[in-house]
Amino acid sequence: MYLEPVSTPPIRVAIVDDQQLLRAGFRMVIDSQPDLTVVLEAGDGAQAVRLLTDHEVDVVLMDVRMPNLDGLAATAQLTEVWSAAGTATVPRIIVLTTFDLDEYALEAIRAGASGFLLKDAPPEEMLAAIRTVHSGDAVIAPSTTRRLLDRLITPLPQEQLVESAQASAISSLTDREREVLMAMARGRSNQEIASDLFVAEATVKTHVGRILAKLGARDRVQAVVTAYETGLIRPGE
Repeated sequence: MYLEPVSTPPIRVAIVDDQQLLRAGFRMVIDSQPDLTVVLEAGDGAQAVRLLTDHEVDVVLMDVRMPNLDGLAATAQLTEVWSAAGTATVPRIIVLTTFDLDEYALEAIRAGASGFLLKDAPPEEMLAAIRTVHSGDAVIAPSTTRRLLDRLITPLPQEQLVESAQASAISSLTDREREVLMAMARGRSNQEIASDLFVAEATVKTHVGRILAKLGARDRVQAVVTAYETGLIRPGE
């Protein structure tokens, strides 16, 4: 008996930017992909917060500098709303900016973003970022990844770590989970980690899932930030 193949619904994308021509360009690139579709546009952060609380989306492309409410504040508000809603699948936010500034990247991540990319990145890099964050992995612009973590994230003072939830969570990791977390901090993908450790990629995915659960992290970047702040990973390692 012939069975119709099960089609996967396209990834629903929202574009938030105050430049209409830029939104149109993003929409054209995204809608050209069979697995992606733009379902919503907003011209500023305040409008984005209003619209995105009532519309179902999977990934949001969020500009940083916008009138009324900037992208970082909008990201923080949306993250809070979605977390409070307790939905099984929380939309992912990729922050876009024309400024290659580490401070924006760090603020975006702490506000709840799962990715940070420069607007002048090649279209294929943006498309890959959308697919990556939708699959559960975080993305940071290659030009900012290690510089961001090494320069801006410093270990918390020892007195704050003694009884902190972060330190307790890190101590709960197994030796293998720590090894995987340190590989994640070096920007290694699941496939690369599996090759490094001579294990199956599925095994690495299991380890990553357990690491995120133990650390209470939304994604890989959040987990790596925790590792830096607790001193498990130090700049330059």
